[in-house]
Amino acid sequence: MEEWKTYKLGDLCNIHRGASPRPIQKFLSDKGQPWVKISDATSDSSRFISTTKEFIIEDGIKHSVIVTPGTLIVSNSATPGLPKIMKIEACVHDGWLIIDQIRDCVLKEYLYYSFINIRRNLSNQANGSVFQNLKTEIVKNFEIKIPSLSKQRLIVDVLSSIEDKIDLNNRINHNLEEQAQALYKSWFVDFEPFRGGNFVNSELGMIPEGWRVGCYNDIISSTVSGDWGKDREVGNYTHKVSCIRGCDFADVSSGIRGKTPERFVLEKNFQNKRLLDKDIIVEISGGTPTVSTGRICLVSDNLLDKYSGNIVCTNFCRVIRPCSGYSSYVFYSWLDKYNSRVMFGYENGTSGIKNFQISDFMEKEPVIIPPQTVIAQFQTILDVYQAVIQRNGNERMECETVRDALLPKLMSGELKINDLTC
Repeated sequence: MEEWKTYKLGDLCNIHRGASPRPIQKFLSDKGQPWVKISDATSDSSRFISTTKEFIIEDGIKHSVIVTPGTLIVSNSATPGLPKIMKIEACVHDGWLIIDQIRDCVLKEYLYYSFINIRRNLSNQANGSVFQNLKTEIVKNFEIKIPSLSKQRLIVDVLSSIEDKIDLNNRINHNLEEQAQALYKSWFVDFEPFRGGNFVNSELGMIPEGWRVGCYNDIISSTVSGDWGKDREVGNYTHKVSCIRGCDFADVSSGIRGKTPERFVLEKNFQNKRLLDKDIIVEISGGTPTVSTGRICLVSDNLLDKYSGNIVCTNFCRVIRPCSGYSSYVFYSWLDKYNSRVMFGYENGTSGIKNFQISDFMEKEPVIIPPQTVIAQFQTILDVYQAVIQRNGNERMECETVRDALLPKLMSGELKINDLTC
C-alpha cells in the first residue's frame, strides 16, 4: 500500500489573511477592482470565483491584498473553511485566508479538496458568539495526509470531472435565465414581435393596440401568507414541511433543494398555505440599504416534486397567485421592476428590518397587460425553460451526492481509484 504522509498545512503553503480598507463604504464602487466578499462564494456552488457583486476604487486597493487568477482562498469568517479558486484578479476581504507559495509535493487542486474534506473539523475550531472566525494559526497547524503527486492527480481528476458537470449545468441554467429575461424585454419592453401593428399612447408610453395599462391586482387572483410553524412536532403542529426563506431563493430557482429548513405546521395551515404550481414567492421583510425587499422565486410542479408537495414559505415571505396563464408574465415583469430598483419606493421602516409594502405595490404600480393570447404564448415558452432548469438542478443534486460520498473516501485512501467502475 502506498504511503500517505502527514503534514501541517502551514508546512505545505503560505497562509495569510486578506485585508479590508476602512471604512469600506468609502471605497466601494460599481466599477474598479473586483472585491471578493464571503457572499460571492456562498451564492455560487462553483469551485471558482469568476465575478464579484462589488468593486473598490484605487485608494481602496492600496489598503487591501490583490490575488491573481488561480489563487486558492479559504474563508475564515461567517462560513469558515470554505475554499474557492480565483478565476479573476481581485482584492480579497479580510474574511478570507490566502493560500500561496504551495510546495511542489502537493497540488493546489488537491489542497482545495483537502479543505472541502476537513471543513467541518476546521469549523468546529472557529470561535465567536455572533460571527464564527477561524484563526490563521489553527489552519496552519491543522494536519492532513497526502499521497504521491500521481495519486493526487488521479483523485483530483475524478472529483473535478464531477464538479465540471455541476458547473456546466449551472452555466446552462444561468444562460436559460438570461434568455428568459431577454425574451421578456423583447416582447414586453421593446415590443419587437409586434412592431408591424398599430400602437397607441398610454401612461407608460406607446404600447400595441389592444393592450392596456393596469395594476398587478388586475392579474393576480390572491395572496397567501407564509408560516414558520415549530422546529419539532408539538401538539397539533404535526405536518412536516420544508420552509422556503428568502435566502433559499437562489438555490430553489436553480432547481435544487438547497438548505430549506424542515418545520412542523398545523394541518389546516398546510392545506391553506402549501405552495402550488405557478405560485410566486415574494420576500417582504429584510433587505439592506443597497438591496431592496421584494425579491421573488417561481414555483413549478418540478420544484414541488423535490419536496413531495410538502412545502410552504416562511412568514417573512408572501405567496402571490397570478390569474390563469399569467404566472411567467407576472414573474418577469416583477423581476424587471425589482432589477430597476422600483421596490425601494415601496418600503417602510427607517431602521432595522425593512418591510415591503406589497399591497401598495400591487395596487399602485402600473404594469402593461397584454392580451391573453400573447400571455399564453409566452407562458408556453417559459414552461420549457423552467423544465430544463429544474432537470439540470436534479442532475446537479445527483452529482453533489456522488461527490460528497466519494470525496472523504478518496481523500483518506479508504477508496482507491482502481475500485471505481464506470
